[in-house]
Amino acid sequence: MQTGSTPHDDRAGVSANGILGAQARGASGRLLPEIWMQDGAKRVEEALARLLCAEDDGETELMAAMRYATLHGGKRTRALLCLAAGALADTPAHMLDDVGAAIEMMHACTLVHDDLPAMDDDVLRRGLPTVHVKFGEATAILVGDALQAHAFLTLASLNAPGDTPIALVRELAQAVSAEGAAGGQAIDLSLVGKHVELDRIVAMHRMKSGALVRASVRMGALCAVGVNAAHAALYCALDHYSACFGLALQVIDDILDVTADTAALGKTPGKDAAAQKPTCASIMGLQEARQFALDLLRDAGEAIAPLGPRAERLAQLIQWANAYLFKHAPRA
Repeated sequence: MQTGSTPHDDRAGVSANGILGAQARGASGRLLPEIWMQDGAKRVEEALARLLCAEDDGETELMAAMRYATLHGGKRTRALLCLAAGALADTPAHMLDDVGAAIEMMHACTLVHDDLPAMDDDVLRRGLPTVHVKFGEATAILVGDALQAHAFLTLASLNAPGDTPIALVRELAQAVSAEGAAGGQAIDLSLVGKHVELDRIVAMHRMKSGALVRASVRMGALCAVGVNAAHAALYCALDHYSACFGLALQVIDDILDVTADTAALGKTPGKDAAAQKPTCASIMGLQEARQFALDLLRDAGEAIAPLGPRAERLAQLIQWANAYLFKHAPRA
């Protein structure tokens, strides 16, 4: 496995003033989100293919299953959040590509484990058979374990100044700890079949999925800007943005589980209701949940407004989420 960060041509970098920035602007001078998002997703995909390149020994399918879990589609939302936050400080593209890849490895780890029969027991992910269906349950467990390790190896091997790799490892570890995704999944499982208040569901979502969204944004900024008193206002704005944006994504997911079909979701629809899992949509109703998501996205935009043009890509991800909601869950 190649874990080191290999510098390459930064013309496809995240600098809003760089060459990609010039090519990706429309007549109004604004960045075209479809260009930088497609380019960013492609670069992260290439980084994943490079970092997960070891061949299996002929006796196992572990690496093949790891690549299957990471390289077969996905919106790369968390990696794009990292890239967008990196644009705040013109972070070098080669560094952000590998950080984004590490985040996507960790995200894939959580999905592979969530899909297991002992967890959410799903047979489809991104329109394909889930890892445990294709490779077996034991291999799927190992895939999640190995992806988590490779994510940390990638961050620890970054060609980055000072203690930046340590700060990134710490941020990602916290996101999937008992206070983050693992704890959120445990709460999610404990709520099945129960009547719970909305604030309990919100708290669970902020841990299960929101913590990794928060880490993705902070890790993009951490590549160039340390967490200290001089940058307290920046990280406060980013954390508020992440809290609103991450929760909005989960509410939208709850809504689409009810309204979308398999082709749109890439996974089995109606799973939450079938499993008797309380969600924002089931508690609030579809229209109120939809408005809740829109309000959260508005609040996310207000959080980064003081950051000005530097936060344009973060703002464009809000626009993308709005468009995604309107497309797949139009107002009744």
